[in-house]
Amino acid sequence: MNETALLRRIRVLLLIFVVGLILSGVTAFPLGVEARALDRFLHGPGWPAARHLPFLTSWIDRVSAGLTAAYARAPYLAYGTDWLAYGHLSIAVAFWGPYREPVRNVWVLKFGLIACAGIIPLALICAPLRDIPLWWIAVDSSFGVFGAIPLYLALRLTRRLEAAASGAPAGPGPAAPSSARPSPGHSAIGSPAAPW
Repeated sequence: MNETALLRRIRVLLLIFVVGLILSGVTAFPLGVEARALDRFLHGPGWPAARHLPFLTSWIDRVSAGLTAAYARAPYLAYGTDWLAYGHLSIAVAFWGPYREPVRNVWVLKFGLIACAGIIPLALICAPLRDIPLWWIAVDSSFGVFGAIPLYLALRLTRRLEAAASGAPAGPGPAAPSSARPSPGHSAIGSPAAPW
């Protein structure tokens, strides 16, 4: 696979990850509205299927009622999920670097993988403390698992891209001599590097 094809695949994988981040962030803004809408759906058009999942419907009922009561008495609590949304969107912006020049910004991919791995212990520790059902831990943890898949694939392709640009074989082994590496002012495929 040539360098252009590698770069294209890396960008597709990063777009998948970033779209997931943006959707997760944007949907955190209207959390109360979404919970009520989901609750109405489960007790309306979705009831034929939802009635077979009582653990899910009872949990959504509880979340919807809790958010409605909390936002009515203390609307400032929603400010916390506003910042949660902003955090997702800010992290998504960071991936513009590896999208433009993956080899130079490979550290962002590694940061993303670390963040995905951290979701699982966070869910295991905090969910019981916040009275979250144990089965919901699997739902929360799935964000880390599914988020890590495109990042891991992008990291592997980035290593191949770096090896192809330097003329060294892909995979583990001694680093290529500095003379064979792209200069700091140029990207792995020979075009001028992005500012960051």
